[in-house]
Amino acid sequence: MKKLYLIGNMKMNMSIAELEPYFENITTIASQSSNVVGVCVPYVYLDMAQGMLNGSKVLYGAQNMHFQDSGAYTGEISANMLEDFGCDLVVLGHSERRAYFHESDEEINLKVKKALEKGITPILCFGETLEEREGSMAHSVVERQIVGALADLGEEDVSRIIFAYEPVWAIGTGVSATSEQAEEMISFAKRLIADEFGVNNSIMLYGGSLKPSNAEDILSKPSIDGGLIGGACLKLQDFEQLINTKVE
Repeated sequence: MKKLYLIGNMKMNMSIAELEPYFENITTIASQSSNVVGVCVPYVYLDMAQGMLNGSKVLYGAQNMHFQDSGAYTGEISANMLEDFGCDLVVLGHSERRAYFHESDEEINLKVKKALEKGITPILCFGETLEEREGSMAHSVVERQIVGALADLGEEDVSRIIFAYEPVWAIGTGVSATSEQAEEMISFAKRLIADEFGVNNSIMLYGGSLKPSNAEDILSKPSIDGGLIGGACLKLQDFEQLINTKVE
């Protein structure tokens, strides 16, 4: 059976009252699974995540960070701060950060370098919009995002990154990419990283409305190593089904 990486991105959701039983249950669920399980929580709950998840099989982390160690950056969080809470992971370059907060490939590159410097595994997101796909620009956009985010990094550093393909047109719309579309783009990204950076076994997640009803079809594709899960991770029953997915 293929070992899958199933990482929940809670976005701006959940409360302390909801998270306490959630964390208790997720540690039990993960302990019984052969897959890799993780959750990326809002900053304000990192202390709670550390207290309840540290030492369990559940990796945890944040959904973004600044590339500077400290300074006059009101409202921002540094990698040093994430390190204080024992974070394993940090999501970088998410499509929502690119769209709503206008993050550039250059800025994301600085964040990736800083996370790697601090020993935090970046989950580097990439993906095209519907307009870009319909305009036959999907591959060039994905190539630009990946190469830009990995600028000046060598094989060893790139091998420590988890990648997540997000077809932007399939996030929060209820429309998922077909398993064939996801496989085609992820296999393209893997070939690109192998050719440009010499990494032949990069970990690639699918991040576009993965849910129990489509998980087996998508995750069984040979190039897809797991999922970065949004809405479905907020419902423990759905997330449990995803965590327990088994494919060859």
